[in-house]
Amino acid sequence: MNDEDFAPSQIDFDKLLAAARRQWRVVALCVILGLVGGGAYLITAVPRYTASTSILIDRSNGQIVQQLSTINGSIDDEASILSQVELFKSEAIGLAAVDKLKLQDNAQFMAEGQSLLAPVRTAIQDLLQTIGMSNASTDALMDPQEKARRSALGILLDKLEVTRAGRSYVLEASFTSTSPALSASVISAVAEAYLNDKLDAKYEATRRAGSWLQDRIEELRQQSLTSDMAVQRFRAENGLVQAGGKLVSDQQLAELNSALIVARADTARAQARYDRIQQIIASGQSDALVTDALDSSVINALREKYLDASKREADISKRLGKDHIQAIRLRQEMDEYQRLMFDELGRIAESYQSELEVARSRERNITEGVSNATSVSVTANETQVQLRELERASETYKNLYQTFLTRYQEAIQGQSFPVTEARVISKAVPPSQPSSPKKVLVLALSFLLGGALGTGIGAFREFRDRFFRTGDQIRDVLGLEFLGAIPLVKSISVAKTDLPSRKDIDFRRSITRQIVDHPLSSFAESLRAARIAIDVRIPKKGKVVGIVSTLPSEGKSTVSVNLAQLLAQAGKTILIDADLRNPGATRATAQHAQAGLLEVLLDGRPYQELLLHDDKTGLDFLPAVVLRRVTHSADLLSSAKMGELLASLAQEYDYILLDLPPIGPVVDARAAARRIDGFLVVVEWGKTARKVVRDTILADPLVAEKCLGALLNKVDTDRMKFYRDYGSSEYYQGRYSSYYVDDSK
Repeated sequence: MNDEDFAPSQIDFDKLLAAARRQWRVVALCVILGLVGGGAYLITAVPRYTASTSILIDRSNGQIVQQLSTINGSIDDEASILSQVELFKSEAIGLAAVDKLKLQDNAQFMAEGQSLLAPVRTAIQDLLQTIGMSNASTDALMDPQEKARRSALGILLDKLEVTRAGRSYVLEASFTSTSPALSASVISAVAEAYLNDKLDAKYEATRRAGSWLQDRIEELRQQSLTSDMAVQRFRAENGLVQAGGKLVSDQQLAELNSALIVARADTARAQARYDRIQQIIASGQSDALVTDALDSSVINALREKYLDASKREADISKRLGKDHIQAIRLRQEMDEYQRLMFDELGRIAESYQSELEVARSRERNITEGVSNATSVSVTANETQVQLRELERASETYKNLYQTFLTRYQEAIQGQSFPVTEARVISKAVPPSQPSSPKKVLVLALSFLLGGALGTGIGAFREFRDRFFRTGDQIRDVLGLEFLGAIPLVKSISVAKTDLPSRKDIDFRRSITRQIVDHPLSSFAESLRAARIAIDVRIPKKGKVVGIVSTLPSEGKSTVSVNLAQLLAQAGKTILIDADLRNPGATRATAQHAQAGLLEVLLDGRPYQELLLHDDKTGLDFLPAVVLRRVTHSADLLSSAKMGELLASLAQEYDYILLDLPPIGPVVDARAAARRIDGFLVVVEWGKTARKVVRDTILADPLVAEKCLGALLNKVDTDRMKFYRDYGSSEYYQGRYSSYYVDDSK
């Protein structure tokens, strides 16, 4: 179990509201202080005026400029717009405005940069330079006029604000000072300087581009001429002569290819004619003819004679028989005619063979020419690769030369065309109302800051609240039964007309008699709960009960005296002041006593002789009269004499209460623990840390085992309601008020 945190993991709104109720005074005080501080600031603050102007980055003008010069294109992207913002806040623009208005000589403007700490800082710097711990700054070496100029620039840039209006092409610039007219004049000068700088930059860029282009054009012209000469020289050296846009070698190769096709066709035709006539001659077919045979007059005459003889031979053979001499002679004539026709075909075949040889010879010649032309063309094509590279280089230089010449003309025109991409769309005018301080905003921020500070302080106080506030904390942290909350009661002195008797208890303060004077109070009710715990947990006669606390001044003795009186009303009771180091009960009720517990334990005097008595309640009291510091008090309380005394008292009394020392700083209570039947722990409400109580009680297992419960003492009932949880006994405390008569507060 943690020693501090016992809250559930989820948000407990009841506890948050309770914490707010507890700390509202702190929060309210901080809010009031914040509002007072804000009001003081508003009273003492110097009003400042802000003049503004708007500048449009005009894309339409940019397009005109782009038409005249490709070097200065229009602004399209966000980075360019942001660059214009930085340009607006640059030193070049600022110095131009400073020089135009001579702001370094304007006392009102220069006063804007002065601060309360400036003289102190200057004095410290002078002192450090005097003692040699600091070198002279560069400002000291600067010309006074330039130093003032730079100071004015610093003030201007510090008070200048430039922003982009949303996602538009509009720049909004503003300047703040104590003078409305000064603010308007400064921001107007800055805007004008910006526009002039744009024009000057465009002119300068165009001028530089023109100079560069002029040099580049001359260089490109020379390179173009050189590349053209290289092309022509290469053509001449390699014989790359052209006609009609084509090389002569390529044209010759094309013509030879065409002639080769024709020659091959002629050869094939002559070969076919020769093969056909040879086939006819070889077969001996007289009726199989070729074209030239039809055109031959000899063959045609022989054929007519052959046909005529064949006709007559057939007629004679039919009439006279095949063996007739005339038929035989005619057949011999027919054979002669046929031989003569084949002889003529042989002469035609020889002419065909001659034509075939001619065609073949021509084909061979053309084929050889094609081969030679092809070789020349291949060589020319390989050379043309280099030629084309030279031509491409020449064409590139020619195009570059033409392009740069055109751009040069455009740049020359741009120098005389003063168009800027920016223009003022909202002129600066002196403001009629101050821009700061904003009263509503300052008061709102003061309220919020005060509330935040108060909330933080309240939260810190809540975090540092490590004390016992409720009975649930007693049960959770200590694991003890919570017996009741004893309210804080004002203690007043009781005026008495007669001196107390030597044997009487002297109740000099009202709080020691609270249980008797106010028996129906919540004070008395809490002690009755303690009595019930004693009776239930110690069911025997002669109950020995020790009243302890963790730290001094927790009201342990007051609780002991009142509880003893309550117990005395129920049974015979004796109260023993066993705090031999700081006998609080004796100081409260028996300052007239001459002897007590020490004399019983050290001198062996009978305790009956030293008892003080209260006739109203029947309470007996054995005081502790300490005249000197007792160094062995723990030994006395744990001694056999103390055991014998308690045993004797147990035979005579129903309740034996011991007002023991606090168990935190001294060991007396732990030393006497074995002789005590039970302990009641008194914890001061809101003062004693939970950790120290838990560690102290649990440090001695015997004391922890014999603890009957705990009482919260000195409870502020008005504040305790802020610590109650829903369902706890404290939550319903108001409903119990009819059962109590708390008129003693």
